[in-house]
Amino acid sequence: MIRRIPPGEGQESVWDYPRPPRLEATSRHLQIYFGGILLADTRRAFRVLETSHPPVYYIPPEDVQMRYLTRTARSSFCEFKGQAIYYTLQIENQRVEDVAWAYPRPTRGFEALANALAFYPDPMDGCFVDGERVTPQPGGFYGGWITSDIVGPFKGGPGTWGW
Repeated sequence: MIRRIPPGEGQESVWDYPRPPRLEATSRHLQIYFGGILLADTRRAFRVLETSHPPVYYIPPEDVQMRYLTRTARSSFCEFKGQAIYYTLQIENQRVEDVAWAYPRPTRGFEALANALAFYPDPMDGCFVDGERVTPQPGGFYGGWITSDIVGPFKGGPGTWGW
């Protein structure tokens, strides 16, 4: 049985997030570092909130150093957001395949995400929300960013696929 962690003051529970997911703009300061480079820096992101998942942040491409990213052949389909494309990141001799994704033509209700990029936080040198280093969502399949103001339990770890 899943036991929801009650949120404290100023916290959100992922069990209060909706399904289907909700898209919302955020002015929180997001930064991503890789290979000694500030790869992304924005206060104009969106976050997708879905039951049992920490937020996934989408950053406008204008706020990402796109010269380090190359589109790959990989694609996937989300029943809510549509067809995703993926990017490989390379800075000098450091390379991470399929580390970011975007929805060039998202479905109705998610149009604001068009071409914005989401990044898996685990391979990065650091992903930050308002200066706080994020913890990656467990399991490596989903791209949620966990901060101290988000409580679970979170889908993605062992034994959670059936949630």
